[in-house]
Amino acid sequence: MPRTVNWLPTINWLTRALGFAWLGLLAFALAPPPGTAATVVQVVGYCLLGLAMVAWALIEAHPAAVRHQDWAHTVLRGVIAVATGIACGAGYGGSAMVAFGFVAAMMAGSEDSLVAALTVTGAGILAIEISGLALGAGYGILLGLPAIVLAGLVIGRNRGAYRIQAEQAKMLLAQRDELQAEQRRADLLDERARIAREIHDVLAHSLGGLGIQIQAARAVLADHRDIDRADEILAAAQRMSAEGLVETRRAVHALRADTLPLDEELARVSDTYAQRYHVAASFGVGGPPAPLPPEATVALLRVAQESLVNAAKHAAGQGVEVRLDYSDADVRLTVRNGLPPGTGSQSGPGMSTGTESGMSTVNGGYGLTGMRERLRLLNGTLQAGRRDNQWIVTAELPRVQPGNGTP
Repeated sequence: MPRTVNWLPTINWLTRALGFAWLGLLAFALAPPPGTAATVVQVVGYCLLGLAMVAWALIEAHPAAVRHQDWAHTVLRGVIAVATGIACGAGYGGSAMVAFGFVAAMMAGSEDSLVAALTVTGAGILAIEISGLALGAGYGILLGLPAIVLAGLVIGRNRGAYRIQAEQAKMLLAQRDELQAEQRRADLLDERARIAREIHDVLAHSLGGLGIQIQAARAVLADHRDIDRADEILAAAQRMSAEGLVETRRAVHALRADTLPLDEELARVSDTYAQRYHVAASFGVGGPPAPLPPEATVALLRVAQESLVNAAKHAAGQGVEVRLDYSDADVRLTVRNGLPPGTGSQSGPGMSTGTESGMSTVNGGYGLTGMRERLRLLNGTLQAGRRDNQWIVTAELPRVQPGNGTP
């Protein structure tokens, strides 16, 4: 790749050199001062300005040779301001040298601290006043030229403020880009976690039901030698495995697309459960149904599926009741199933907050634990326990999720 040459510094110094030469021509040839004293003052100021500009060029050409560049630049700006102040105080063509004093004050205001900038500007104005008073200059020089130098300071301070703002804006943009990159990484990790959770829940539901069917088929073959009945159960298990694949695809799709309304999803799940296990399964809705965020819909749907799988495993043949209640503040899902005789004594009218002996979840308790963690992420709660010879699972979620103003 060809190397790019920066011609801007060369052009800047060529311009300064031409300006310096033009000021010399103007001060000593086109409009020279009338007296010897004024001429000497202009020569001294002009030569001092030339030496300062040479030193400035050398510092920029060999920056490594100067240990304290900021201090050196400040001193050179002060020398330029004083040199031009001495020269232009004589009047006539030398007055044009105030342009370099203006530049020195402007650069000091832009690059140096306020104290240093005021020192450079003050030195230049003081040199103008001393030279002008000594040579009998008029009010135009004594008042007008210091105003020009002071204007350079004001412009330089504004220029420095704009530069600082630009640098801060650049830093803020860089920080914003970093934050956006971090947010994208966090979103990606969150998406992976949600996909893993969804697939786990769907597989736990599908494989749990599949395990129940296979267990039933083995029992039919071992106890009754009923091949036809076993074949029927295995056919149902095959349908369940196919449905599990469909549910897995639906779960992943639900992460990026809207699901059906929760009441419709729960009605479908209840009907499927009744047909699959040949038990009574009812579904009811209390309160006016309202749309929920997709993540809330999926969470409550998975709670219902997990609860139904547990009912099929631990309370086979018992009816189930699924109910969804809407209120102004939250939505509540309740899944009830009767308990078969011999599953343990009742725990009284209160409800326990965890599983009891004989009523663990499909995968050793992790299912309902996962549901509880899922609901906690949405500021919801989950309770599961015995009451009135029933196993009851209750899940509650707020209607409006944090950061989501739409109920």
